[in-house]
Amino acid sequence: MALHHVEQVMGTAFSIELVDCDDRAVVDELVAWFHEVDAVFSPYITDSTISRIGRGELAPTDNDVSDDVREVLQRCGELCADTDGVFDVWSLPSPNGTRFNPCGYVKGWSVQRAIELLQRHGVLNYCINAGGDVAVGGANADGQPWRIGVRDPVADNAIALTVRVEGSMAVATSGCYERGAHIIDPRTGQAVDQFACATVVGPDAADADAYATTLLVMGTQGLTWLAGHKRYSGCLITYDRQVLSTDDFDAHLELG
Repeated sequence: MALHHVEQVMGTAFSIELVDCDDRAVVDELVAWFHEVDAVFSPYITDSTISRIGRGELAPTDNDVSDDVREVLQRCGELCADTDGVFDVWSLPSPNGTRFNPCGYVKGWSVQRAIELLQRHGVLNYCINAGGDVAVGGANADGQPWRIGVRDPVADNAIALTVRVEGSMAVATSGCYERGAHIIDPRTGQAVDQFACATVVGPDAADADAYATTLLVMGTQGLTWLAGHKRYSGCLITYDRQVLSTDDFDAHLELG
């Protein structure tokens, strides 16, 4: 009954696993949605809405700007205020040559909207892995909670830790893996490399994605910041595999 599909989109692999669904049309709808998001939000596409806004050809209030784009920009503005400018999509280098790059929110947002689509179709047990940002619902094919591995920061094909989540939850990781230190602190314009990666667990894939980036940039101060956000927890992993975490994060760790 389960369906599995892998799609290359948004510059990465999206893995879709639907445990309690055998309707291929649902997978096709998800794939179409992710490609639609890519076409609108990709800073790699010259004529995407995001590239046009970045170049000043469109204003967020223009009629040609969709409600989806307005929703993303509004939340990004709220996140900028919440993080005191640590998460500022208007101050980041972009592939289109501008300083506007909302990619750190859009991927997680697209997954969260995909979850809403699945719920409308009555799909309760699922896993969407968007290039390391994972959203799950219900149980896996064995009827057990989902187990999600966080990559080792040094050893290839190794796992640094495993988190166990139940219900509708997201696990987002921001890190310096193949691309090296590419996460930029918008306050300084410099890449951050104090920690190898940051992982956040929480109920919303969009916010978890943004919070993971914020935590990596803030470093240890980010653990205190994250602890102030109800139902979200996380950790930082150093290059020598030390794990620093919020108090609530340990409840998600699978030991042994």
